[in-house]
Amino acid sequence: MSFLFGRQPQLSSEQKIAQAEAEIDMVSDMYARLVQSCSKKCLDTSYREADLNKGESVCLDRCVAKFFEVNVKVSEKMQGEAQGKASGGAMFGGGM
Repeated sequence: MSFLFGRQPQLSSEQKIAQAEAEIDMVSDMYARLVQSCSKKCLDTSYREADLNKGESVCLDRCVAKFFEVNVKVSEKMQGEAQGKASGGAMFGGGM
């Protein structure tokens, strides 16, 4: 009953593995969305050169930076809302 006093209950090995797998899936999905979005925006589909040109390289660099900046802001916003819901009336059954 330690969860009543603000401590997280201990996770079993299976739960830890499932949590790690879910995190890997989330990171893989984010990477795939980043590659798809920035490639579509920055890369010419005719592939005239084997290497990235200067414009493509700069575009990709900025796109990736913006992608991560937005991702951090959205994560912070969602965490703030989740914490607000958890502390705003959920104690003693007042939230529902």
